[in-house]
This record gives sequence, C-alpha cells and structure tokens, in this order.
Amino acid sequence: VQLQAYGGGLVQTGGSASLSCTASVSGRAFSRLSVGWFRQAPGKDREFVAGLRWGGSNVYYPYHEDSVKGRFTVSRDNAKNTVYLQMNSLKPEDTAVYYCHSNVLYRDYWGQGTQVTVSS
Repeated sequence: VQLQAYGGGLVQTGGSASLSCTASVSGRAFSRLSVGWFRQAPGKDREFVAGLRWGGSNVYYPYHEDSVKGRFTVSRDNAKNTVYLQMNSLKPEDTAVYYCHSNVLYRDYWGQGTQVTVSS
C-alpha cells in the first residue's frame, strides 16, 4: 500500500485548507481501508488528528482533546481512492507536517507528509 498526501501550503489564520491522500490499491481494497490523519509540529511528537474507518461515514477524533473537533473533518471518495482532510478556522498552532496513515494487516503505512503553515 502506498499513500500519497497532497495539498497544504501557506494559509492565513482563520482560513481553510484541504489535504488529499491517495492510496495505490484497487478500488475495492481502498473501500476497506481505515485512514487517519496525523500531524507533527517542529519539536513535537506526531499526533493523531482525525480519521475515517472503512465502510463508515463517522469521523473519529482523539478522545482526549477537542482541539480540531468542529474545525477539521475527514471524508472519502472511494471512486478516486482518496481521503480528504478539510481544515477550517485554521490557527497558527495547526502549523505542522500532515501525514495520512493506514494500518493493513498490522503494518503501518504512511504518506510522505505535506506541510501546512498557518500565518498569524
């Protein structure tokens, strides 16, 4: 499984950005993937942002914090083998490299990361 993340760039505070993650698997296999988005800010650990389970339409977030809930959402287009992270009301603290991730048969797969910089 190869994941490729796209999008990001420089955004002003309060703005929006959309990231895409495309998987190199068959359409049927993609529909069975759960895909999550993570981010890593400079000097910080990589953290989970939001995800979407296979076959489901409910986005799940880190249970221990609400920093992105209500602002970020995840969706998928199985016909395009793509999962999206829509980010609204961006804040400078959202600045990070964003990665998409999936676990297949207990093996982790990561996209290459895409930078999102939110200017104040």
